[in-house]
Amino acid sequence: MSFTVIIPARLASTRLPNKPLADLGGKPMVVRVAERAQASGAARIVVATDHADIEQACRAHGIEVCMTRADHPSGTDRIAEVARTLALADDEVIVNLQGDEPLIDPQLLSATAALIADGVPMATVAHPLASVDDVFNPNVVKVVLDKHGRALYFSRATIPWARDAFAQSKDQLPAGYRPLRHIGLYAYSHAFLQTYPTLEAAPLETIEALEQLRVLWHGYPIAVHITSTAPVAGVDTEEDLRRVRTHYQT
Repeated sequence: MSFTVIIPARLASTRLPNKPLADLGGKPMVVRVAERAQASGAARIVVATDHADIEQACRAHGIEVCMTRADHPSGTDRIAEVARTLALADDEVIVNLQGDEPLIDPQLLSATAALIADGVPMATVAHPLASVDDVFNPNVVKVVLDKHGRALYFSRATIPWARDAFAQSKDQLPAGYRPLRHIGLYAYSHAFLQTYPTLEAAPLETIEALEQLRVLWHGYPIAVHITSTAPVAGVDTEEDLRRVRTHYQT
């Protein structure tokens, strides 16, 4: 399976300014992310950015980079712009890897890319939840699947709802109940990546504040790769940055 990884990276961040350029063991974070992508077997890795400092940092470390417009509403729109410049075939697979995932398991990228096939234009990742707190946490996005491993619905609510068990207690999870947490790693066919930004926003997407619901609302399937354990968290805060720096110091 041949695939291209595009890494959207913006310098502006409300919680952690200049995050893509944060030093991790002598290299900027965005470079570390690209190095993880290189270990996935991707045919090509491209950083998509709107800032010259990120462009300079990538070029200094031999990472391919493409400048984009600054006014994209999402990272998906940003990588769609870049993909148009790469002269990719419609059936080429593109993986959207966020620029704040320097410890991502490279195998997740290749496994997600492998799910793209005829009739399945988009894929993502999930893992089983074992914590009661996570199951009832609206900041933890859940997904339920059909028998083919495709998403039926994404929600911040607890889905599926264990009606009888939760009527008795919500202090522990019932036996055999393992809801799935959605992980925001995506793969697309190039044709669908160009279609996605043109799709009308869905009412469900607005209610849940989950962009991937737009895809289901318009009738496109999303395949889901299940990994047995939770991927290492990305970098959103100073505490996250300290945690990741510890990894690169060992």
